[in-house]
Amino acid sequence: MQFSERILKTPSSFIRNILKVTDAEDVISFAGGLPNPISFPIDALQASANHAIAENGSRLFQYSSTQGYAPLREYIAAKYQRVHGLDIHADDVFITTGSQQALELIGKVLINKGDGIIIEEPGYLGAIQAFTLSEPTFYGVTLENDGLNLEELEKALQQPNVKFIYTVPNFQNPTGLTYSKEKRQQIYEIISKYDVALIEDDPYGELRFEGEPLPYIGAGKLENSILLGSFSKTVTPGMRLGFIITKNKELMQHIETAKQATDLHTNIFSQYVIYDYLANNDYTEHVQKIKALYQNQAQAMLDAMEEFFPAHVDYTRPEGGMFIWATMNNGASSVDIFHKAMEQKVAFVPGDPFYTSKTNVNTMRLNYTNATPEVIREGIKRLGSIL
Repeated sequence: MQFSERILKTPSSFIRNILKVTDAEDVISFAGGLPNPISFPIDALQASANHAIAENGSRLFQYSSTQGYAPLREYIAAKYQRVHGLDIHADDVFITTGSQQALELIGKVLINKGDGIIIEEPGYLGAIQAFTLSEPTFYGVTLENDGLNLEELEKALQQPNVKFIYTVPNFQNPTGLTYSKEKRQQIYEIISKYDVALIEDDPYGELRFEGEPLPYIGAGKLENSILLGSFSKTVTPGMRLGFIITKNKELMQHIETAKQATDLHTNIFSQYVIYDYLANNDYTEHVQKIKALYQNQAQAMLDAMEEFFPAHVDYTRPEGGMFIWATMNNGASSVDIFHKAMEQKVAFVPGDPFYTSKTNVNTMRLNYTNATPEVIREGIKRLGSIL
């Protein structure tokens, strides 16, 4: 059988593959980006499922509109108006099957083979995988402690046929870093000179447990602003509900066409249930509990790293989100360390899959949200002895 070049060039998900290995009961895993299951509002969601069926009957089980359930889109728009001061309306919101589908649809709509995509380095590997299907040219821009390297960004924007910049400005995956207010403004000023789209992927923004909330880079200011959000990190990942926000009507039309060709519409049952949950529960209070939980887990990991990691290992100190990024300044390969760690029954994600053009890197991603403080301490102790 002959396969397309497109699929042959797209790497399978490194994390999905290693989760098969790290899922064993006796492995302490910092590998996944999994929300803590104790944060799922199971009872409230069960009540909402029953209530939504009782209220709406067969509509939960029928085909539906491509753009998404109108009351849910209205809820999202109102929230972005209220919380972020953005002039967003229901027509500017498009419901997708998780943020992952949003990335794939945007790639389909904007990228011809060889077109340029500017991406953070290191960058979110799910985005790298989704965009690779469109066969682009990636231009990696170094992610510094406060955001993108401005000189590299300007240089990348001068490359041929650059269509968009993909960023995760809050508690970035994989590093946990957040762009500073100053850097956001500087990036906005640079981008505004070019005819490119800016994607701000923000699945973690609500999970800030330290510091002050910051304004978006381009949302509400740039004509070609695309904002992505999700309910996966705050309500449930299993229902696969994400959304695209853009004021660009032409882009929205093309996304709708691509979505129709992909799956007609996002699971409507999930949309009704999530909307019922949001309308009838204190979502803010629920998120506060998750933030307190994750702050405790992040602190447990940072404390253990301080105690057990050798001096040649540096690591980020996130103000929210789900990840810490460690760098081994002795030049060790994180893939080699990963194999040694698995012998000691502890897992993480080596840095390699977060780069589009580097291998054998000396970095690793650690997730703190899916283990208790006691288990985190034991896992970091094991990892420290290997490092």
